[in-house]
This record gives sequence, structure tokens and C-alpha cells, in this order.
Amino acid sequence: MAILVRVRFAPSPTGLLHIGGLRTALYNYLLARQTGGTFVLRIEDTDQTRYVAEAEGDILDSLRWVGLSIDEGPGVGGPHEPYYQSQRSDLYQAYAQQLVDAGHAYYAFDTPDALRALRERGDGNTAYHTATRGQMRNSLSLSEAETADALAREPYVVRLKVPTGETIAFDDAIRGTVSFQSDVLDDQVLLKSDGLPTYHLANVVDDHHMGITHVIRGEEWLPSTPKHIALYNAFGWTPPQMAHLPLILSPTGGKLSKRNADKMGIPVSVRQYREAGYLPEALLNFLAFLGWNDGTERELFTLDELVQAFSLDRVGTTGAQFSMDKLQWYNQQYLMAHTPAELAALARPLVEAEGFSITDEALEHMATMTRERIVFVHDIVTSYRYFFAPPTAYNAKGVKKRWKADTGALLNAFGETMTAAPPETAEAAHDLVHGFVAEREVGLGKIMAPLRLALSGEMGGPDLFEMLVFFGAAETVHRIDLAIERIES
Repeated sequence: MAILVRVRFAPSPTGLLHIGGLRTALYNYLLARQTGGTFVLRIEDTDQTRYVAEAEGDILDSLRWVGLSIDEGPGVGGPHEPYYQSQRSDLYQAYAQQLVDAGHAYYAFDTPDALRALRERGDGNTAYHTATRGQMRNSLSLSEAETADALAREPYVVRLKVPTGETIAFDDAIRGTVSFQSDVLDDQVLLKSDGLPTYHLANVVDDHHMGITHVIRGEEWLPSTPKHIALYNAFGWTPPQMAHLPLILSPTGGKLSKRNADKMGIPVSVRQYREAGYLPEALLNFLAFLGWNDGTERELFTLDELVQAFSLDRVGTTGAQFSMDKLQWYNQQYLMAHTPAELAALARPLVEAEGFSITDEALEHMATMTRERIVFVHDIVTSYRYFFAPPTAYNAKGVKKRWKADTGALLNAFGETMTAAPPETAEAAHDLVHGFVAEREVGLGKIMAPLRLALSGEMGGPDLFEMLVFFGAAETVHRIDLAIERIES
């Protein structure tokens, strides 16, 4: 009988949702949807010192924006409420006590100074583990009476009693069998002195109680996994299937941390990508390939197609390099897939925000001309601003190379020709220009480049004949007059 897959995305609300966090959420979502399973969102907010008030809302907004709908979690509910770890403290305390009573955990009363001294020991044995726990102040080194007295008078934590001389192994769906020697593992703190759990205890208890079958998370959590397996063993619970995703690397190598991303101008939060103009479908498609591929040369997938194609056994173990150029390529591909009407609808709010007035028909015409050239929707009102207002500057190199002593007179003559017979199609504009240069017995370059300069201020861009139809005779003549006045003065 097939296992009913239950996965969870469990971010901490300590900042805006990181791009790596979104990849983790995406892989969990894909597995859940492919198997008909359940995608759970759990907010791991036990670290109140790092809590950021807007973070939870940002996590929820970001998931909604990219279309990763949750089945259980905040705002949705479910059979395992509450989905906030800060509201489940009684559960964690009860399980911590169960571990102490069973001899799998113990109370520790060490002061900050004592812990600092342990870390700074000259013999190199600086971890709080099997070799040093007997030298510290805890319920293993104190008598029962001393322990009872300390519990009544002193702050304490609960630590996991990692077994001695064991190999802790687990099967990772991506990396195969992974094993650690127990003697090198810290006796991890499970319950802090304020009564709140650490990530390790809360994570294991919640995954068990919520019936999580697969834990898909970043490689950075791999060293913590043997501690979690030790906890599962102590409780007598079966661990979920583990899967540790490869690191997302910066373009120059090394983990894409906020610090080195900032240095390279790479956004790190999902909100930044949204504000920069990336489409959600492009961002998801890009992230899906940061560590996974379907084994073919295909690169463009809708979210539904990713659901059908995804598998954990196609996720790699080596780090995946982040490339802004590749992400922009994805964005461009998805923009080109939009119809001109769809692009015009996306651009309309940006056009109006700039105070420009343009009909729907004209905006669609413009979108037709620019759709294969833009990377972002906002390029329509930035890179192609001259469609809405005459240029105020002209390409200096183009002017020097293409604007001659007779250019103004030639453009004026063309304006008169166009006014007499305004073209209604690009083909008609083509014939108009070619007929004009044939009649004047001048080279095509004598009119094409200066005409483009007059219309846009640039030397390149969309099809010039389409532009002539878009602007019409009156606006073309107006722009010719402005160009002659500004360039020749």
C-alpha cells in the first residue's frame, strides 16, 4: 500500500522569505501534488529574540504570489492546529520530561562562564558531549539531592543524552546512506531555560505529531539530522524519509548567503524579485532547475508540468550555481509567451502610474513590437519610453555617424511624403520608404538611421516600419521637427 505523502515547509519568521526557502517550499509542494499528498505550512517561531513582525505575512504572501497553495497551516487550519510552534510549548515540555524520565535526556545547570570555558579549553575537547558531560554541572554528574536542589533554585536546560559508541545512520532520498559516529555529536539542548524548545526538539515532535512522511530541506541541516535520528530512536518513533537539497551557490562559488549576495547585487528575498518585475512562473521554473532536472534538454515547464515531471531521485547532490542572466532569460521567455493583449494588460498599471495616456489598441500594438525584446514588463515604460513621449536626447554616436548636413532637409521631405499618403500597415510603410529613396536616388541608410533617431533617439529597436504606423504621420513629422531643432542647433 502506497504511503500517503505528507510534507511540510517550516520557515522561521526571522526575516523576509529567502529565495532558497522558496525553492524548499517548491520541492515539497511538487512532491505533495504529484502523489496526491498534503502540503503543510508550519511557522517555527520559537526563537522570539529574532522574530520579525512582518515576516509571517511575507511568507504567506510570497507563497500565494507564486501559486503554492497550502493544505494545512495558518489561515487554512487543519487537524493538527496550532501550526505555530510558539503555541505548542506544553507539548514539547511534556516530551522533554518523557525523555528525562527514560534516561535519554538530562538537566544541565551550567553557567554561561562554564560553557565559555568549555569552548576555550586548550586540549581541543571543547564540545558538550559524551567525553565531557561528566565534567559539567548536570543531573548526570550531580547526586539526586543536588539535582533536586538545583532544579528548585537555578535556571536549567534539558539536553539530549547522545548514546556512546554508536553509528547513527539514515537513508537520504538524495544522498543515499549517511552515517555519523555518535561520539562526535553534541548533547544538543532540547529545552531552553525559558521553557521554549530548540529547533531540534520541536522539529521532531511536530513532524511526528503531524504525520510528516518526507522531510525535504536544505543541505545546511544535514549535520543536525543525526541528532534528530537519535531523538526519533529515543522516542521509539520511525523517522520520516529525509532528503537534503544541494546548496544554492553564488555565481563566484560558495553558498549564496545574504552577505555575498548583497555584494554582488543579487536579491535574496522573494519580495525583491517580485518588486523587480519577475513573473512568478519564471521564478518557480528557474528555482526548480537549481538542483533538479528531468533528464532532458527541456527547460520551460508550467507549475502543473513540474508536478508531473518532478522526482527526488533527479535532484543532485552538488551545489547549484545561481545565475541572474539565466533567471532573466526565463522571465523573457515567459513574457514572450504572453499575447500582446495580455502584455498590454500587465503594462497598463505601470503606464498609468507614469501619467501616460494611450488607447488599449495602441498599447497592444506597442506590446507586439516589443514583446521579444523586453525582459520585464516595466521595460515597456522605461526602455521604450519614447513610445509615450518624444525623446529628449539622441544617441551621440549615431548622430555623429548618421546625421549629415542634408539630413534635416531629407527628413522634412519624407515627412511631407508620409503626410500625403500615411501608411496603415508595416508593408505600406516599407514601400513608402523604399519609394522615397528611389525617387531621391539616395541610399536607404541616408533615411532609415536618421528617421529612427528622430522617432526614438536610439540607433536600434523595434521594426522601423511598424513604428511609422504606430506613430502616424502627424507624430512622425512632429518628432522630425524636434530632432532637427535639437540636433542641428
